[in-house]
Amino acid sequence: MAAPCVRLGSVRCTGTLLRYFCGSARHRAAAASHEEIDIPRRKSWDKTAVLQALAYTVSHDPTAAHYMFQDEPFLAPKTSSEFRLYSLSKESGRNAAKYIIGTYPNLFQNDVAEPHIPCLMPENLQPQVEGVSEEALKERIQLRRVKESVDLFDQLLQGGTAPSLETTNKLLDLISFYGDREPVRDIQTSEQEQQEVQDQQETEDPKKRPRQYRKASEILGSWRENNNAERIFNLMPERNAHSFCTLIQGMAKFGSSSKAFNIYTDLMNNRLTADVQTFNALILAAPDIKEKYNEKWDLIVELLKHMVQQNVRPNLLTFNSVLKSLRKCGPMAKGLALQTINEMKALNIEPSLATYNHLLGVFYKGALSPRGQTEILSEVLDEIEGRSFTLRDPDDVYFFTNAMRVCLDLKDIELAYRLHTLQQTADNRGLMGDFYLQSTYYGRFFNLLCMMESIDIILKWYRELIPSLYYPNSRGMLDLLQALDMDNRLDLIPQIWKDIKQIGHSNKVELVEEVLNLMARDIQPPELQAAFGDTALDIKSLYEVKDRVRVALEWSAGSLGNVSALLARAGKTVEAWKMLQLFKKSHRVPSTEVLDEFLSRAKVDANTNLAISLVQLAVGFCLPNTAKLAQRVMEEFTVSEEQRLTLEDLQKSHSSSSSSSSSSSDSDRE
Repeated sequence: MAAPCVRLGSVRCTGTLLRYFCGSARHRAAAASHEEIDIPRRKSWDKTAVLQALAYTVSHDPTAAHYMFQDEPFLAPKTSSEFRLYSLSKESGRNAAKYIIGTYPNLFQNDVAEPHIPCLMPENLQPQVEGVSEEALKERIQLRRVKESVDLFDQLLQGGTAPSLETTNKLLDLISFYGDREPVRDIQTSEQEQQEVQDQQETEDPKKRPRQYRKASEILGSWRENNNAERIFNLMPERNAHSFCTLIQGMAKFGSSSKAFNIYTDLMNNRLTADVQTFNALILAAPDIKEKYNEKWDLIVELLKHMVQQNVRPNLLTFNSVLKSLRKCGPMAKGLALQTINEMKALNIEPSLATYNHLLGVFYKGALSPRGQTEILSEVLDEIEGRSFTLRDPDDVYFFTNAMRVCLDLKDIELAYRLHTLQQTADNRGLMGDFYLQSTYYGRFFNLLCMMESIDIILKWYRELIPSLYYPNSRGMLDLLQALDMDNRLDLIPQIWKDIKQIGHSNKVELVEEVLNLMARDIQPPELQAAFGDTALDIKSLYEVKDRVRVALEWSAGSLGNVSALLARAGKTVEAWKMLQLFKKSHRVPSTEVLDEFLSRAKVDANTNLAISLVQLAVGFCLPNTAKLAQRVMEEFTVSEEQRLTLEDLQKSHSSSSSSSSSSSDSDRE
């Protein structure tokens, strides 16, 4: 890994140094006197550079579990529910350990590291400064104890000692950042905090406007009226720009946009200057102030002009905030979004993935968008293809998931391949977000593959993605089954059924019945039919299991009939007959096709007694094809005189029961 070189200038080489470099001063002194030496510039390596180099030597293993489970192979998850359970359990254990160490740091003072490594030693999270003083207040602020900090601040004021402006601003930072609430600890909130959250939810308006993206206030909680942040701000004898900016950002973060703009007006009246973070927060809050699209944009433009007047240079988050707000400005946003991108380029600000995500949100509104507007993703990929990105905006993690949604709506598999190639470039896969966003991305990609590709390519991706990167839901497995049906590869169903069981979807009624329908729809070669029969027996065992953990499956007429037909075709006559007995027990009625299948099996086995029993079963259900079944038995089977009489009696009893039922129905009409 050669370090880059820099040309430092002309260096005259004479004497020993010249001989050292050139080897012969007598023949090359003249040339060497004008020679320039390139000295490599000192390279500063990242602390994890060696680990990164080693990571690049290892390719992805599709059969391996997620890296967080590598140290405990026994707990490697096989289903999406297990992945969630195990990952949360592991994180919970880690947080529990942090809590114990943070609560009792005096019990973990044994330092075995040589030399001493401070980051490995427990932090003391308990207050050390006693009494009422500004130093104690600073310590509580550092420990993120909101309520204790506010109480101590009030005690200082009551004692006649006003904290300094710097300390008060730090307290205001803490309260505004957490919305005057205690921060959520590693284990869980206290009972008092939970009660506060519950009381706050009860006071909020239960009617929420339906929208695609929830407000920050709906996730974090709303800004409470006259909270401690406003009270302390009003009590401050002197305020600087930092005081105003902190309160504005807190109000904007927790959904109090009108108050944020009022405080911004006070800031300008005091001839103070806001910082870039404050302008970013106000730009995000601007669409909530105005109703009409043009008024929203006019307010954003006014804020940008204020930035110019106050000599505040915009950054990446400023332009991303503008684009995010433009998503709420209707049709007029398209041209304005392109102007924003051009302005970024003019200021040499490199767009991030969040920039392109907001651009997609502005131009693409769904599958019914005009074709000219749906080509925006292709143009974006033309610009960023092959590039490596780093996390520069919290919204960067939404790009790949939303872009794959566009590919799915357009049913453009080539565009999806290009997007996935970008995701695999360098370390871009680290910008996929949490497990939910990753699962959504791969689920949409796999759904598109099942719709557009051949079964061989689908299975290649299936083996590569599952289960190392993606645990498909029941919808994904249904898409795979439909792809098998379209390519006439039903021979793979027994193997796919094993995967369905392993992934944990064997209790999904829709999925189980789809597997049975595909296997029972057509008659297959004997070898495949035998495999279908074994799969049908496996499915039958699931209906018989009564487990508290899993949802119990209930027999339907279709599932009973399909299992009976599959067992009959596979030559499992005894098991098929037991399935027919379950119809009456489950209060279901067999179809004509099921009885014909079983009668054909009885004919192959030359089992006349079983055929007669089938006719008796049909009579018990009062099926309309009972007479035809009896006639088939007499014509296609070798029956004795006694058996013939039995069949004739069954026909007569069926005719009499049919006539009585028809007469009763006629009387009901009268």
